[in-house]
Amino acid sequence: MQLAVHVSGSGSRTAILIHGIMSDHRAWHRVGAQLQATGFRVIAVDLAGHGASPRARRYSPRAWADDVVESVAPLLGSPPDLVMGHSLGGLVASLAADRLAPRAAIYVDPAFAFPRGIRGALFKLAFAIAPRPPRSALVRWNPRWSAEDVEIELATLRDWDKRTILGFADSRPIVPPLRLVAPSLVVLAEKSLLITDAAAAQLRRLGMTVETIRGAGHTVFRDDHARFMRVVEEWLARYTERSTATTLPSTSA
Repeated sequence: MQLAVHVSGSGSRTAILIHGIMSDHRAWHRVGAQLQATGFRVIAVDLAGHGASPRARRYSPRAWADDVVESVAPLLGSPPDLVMGHSLGGLVASLAADRLAPRAAIYVDPAFAFPRGIRGALFKLAFAIAPRPPRSALVRWNPRWSAEDVEIELATLRDWDKRTILGFADSRPIVPPLRLVAPSLVVLAEKSLLITDAAAAQLRRLGMTVETIRGAGHTVFRDDHARFMRVVEEWLARYTERSTATTLPSTSA
């Protein structure tokens, strides 16, 4: 499926951004702007069932990854310098990475696991039957979000196909990567809903760097954008930019 793809910036390096469930490319507005300021061309997709992309008859992590590769590959003259995904987008990014061969990958509180048993069933049911929250609820649940992020979330929820939750009906494909395809950073919420301590240890054994943003919730880059970007800056400078020596600008807490 050809997705809605949003390209911004004209830098010599390329970053692909993949959003989480219920969201779309607009969630990355501050992250994308900061990457552009440091010489990245940013390619942000709307996954099937989200934003301006078509709805699908069936959803699955593998299908979402196939769509991403099909949609961004024609825009790439060489492997992307960075693939970044949040939540569902983190899982999709890991599945697409084998074919995109990025030079670096960043997974933000990724859906590399799913609650099991009754907790997992209730988790899916809540997604399926819960009404789209009003502005007051979003503000109450996300006290650290900017007013702009609240408005963006309301807009993306209106464009979201709730049937996407059926893509998680079978939880077996929701697993961490089996191998390291590029230097990889995992940025976790303080109390991640999806990554247990055991799962984080497994990612470290695989060779990934795992960092936790204290005080941040699942949408880490909205809860503490400044700290999130500092972590990204420091990691990119250390692991992926020794030759190019271009770093992200400093941010204040």
